[in-house]
Amino acid sequence: MTRAAHPTDTVDPADPKPTNPTDPTDPTAAPARAPHPLRAEALRGFAPWAGAAVLLSFGAMLAGTADRWQGGWAETATETHTAMLITLPLAAAAGCWQGGRERRRRTEELWRTTVRPPLARLLAAALPVALWVAAGYLVTAALALLATWPYAQGDHPHPALLPGDTVAMAAGALAGHVLGRTVPTRLAAPLLAMAGYVGLGVLSADGPDVGRPLSPATSLAVGELPVWWQPWAMAVWTGGLACAAVLAYAARSRVTALLPLAAALAAGALLVQAGDGLWHTDPLARRQVCDTSTTPAVCVNARYAGMLPQVGDALSGVTGKLAGVRNLPARWADHDGALRADEARLPAVTPLGWSAVRGRLTDPEQFAWEAVAALEGDDCPERTLTARVLGADDAVEHYLAPTRVRKALDEDDARGDRTRRAELRERRALRARLAGMAEDERRDWLSAYFAARTACDPKGVPAL
Repeated sequence: MTRAAHPTDTVDPADPKPTNPTDPTDPTAAPARAPHPLRAEALRGFAPWAGAAVLLSFGAMLAGTADRWQGGWAETATETHTAMLITLPLAAAAGCWQGGRERRRRTEELWRTTVRPPLARLLAAALPVALWVAAGYLVTAALALLATWPYAQGDHPHPALLPGDTVAMAAGALAGHVLGRTVPTRLAAPLLAMAGYVGLGVLSADGPDVGRPLSPATSLAVGELPVWWQPWAMAVWTGGLACAAVLAYAARSRVTALLPLAAALAAGALLVQAGDGLWHTDPLARRQVCDTSTTPAVCVNARYAGMLPQVGDALSGVTGKLAGVRNLPARWADHDGALRADEARLPAVTPLGWSAVRGRLTDPEQFAWEAVAALEGDDCPERTLTARVLGADDAVEHYLAPTRVRKALDEDDARGDRTRRAELRERRALRARLAGMAEDERRDWLSAYFAARTACDPKGVPAL
């Protein structure tokens, strides 16, 4: 009985015997294609673990400081870039450890007998680590942006620094790999990580002015943005140096290393020449969004425009009691630079993590008290703060914005010595007189009070 042909068999009309090209026992079958070395290195071994180490360490850093960046796009961009102080030395150490693998396995002589050229062997081992650490950094930064999105109160994402940072991560791993092949010690990787951390810290913050533009981990202020070409020049600077090191170590013709080295030096010269011109303040930080339905008007920085309703709610008790009062500033302002004559400083929403966390005010009572204190002026000479002025200030603050903190301090004074108890009785008497006034009388008193405080005139403060 004749065997039926398998669906995958091919039948030659001249030869009734079927053949199966996928059968390893068939001498006529085509040989199986071996997997590419890059694929094997990328999917197994140390490279995925290096990427996971970057992702976990970077993620842990961001999670530990989430209160100070989750809610502001500029804060998120600054925090992810600042993390390069840790992630870049980690990437370099991972590349260095991979570079010393063959020495630890004592297979260097065996590898030299293969037909592959040295550059191909180096890239097969180094590129997966470089790609994995860069991917770990990029994925974590993207997750940070996603974590900010539900709480952002204005502005827009700032991903401009990500290209330069990602390339710098890969470049650090490649350069570290070359060092790992060159330095015959197991301590090379941890020593490189420590030296990289210290070196980047010095270069980015405390080093010479020429070093700051060249550092891929330059410390930035919140809201400080790069010019459009800075990330790409930084990518050429770091990537060119790493490629030059690889070619100088493993290429058959080491002269080829001059091309990426020249590109890196040109990019570095461009960065140094630009200096502080590489960075500029976000124009949005100079704008304000205002609620003019109250007096004073309430203005918040445009980067946190979404917080205007809750800031207005926090100050609603103050503005309601100030209805009809004269000699007030026109607005509470929230912008960089000096205040105008008709402005009072809005209590600071930033840095995030103090007054505001994830787009919400942490203590509206304290925020309102600070807003009242700003109305009293903070640029008067200290000699004007007489006992009469301080008593009036306390009465006004207690009337407009009482707080639990002030109540707790009063309770402490009530348990204090005779002098503190006497001062507390006097403060409470002044508060009671202001609160007990008729509305018209209190409105006139507050108008005279704010006129005197604005003029820094202690004698003009009306008596209580």
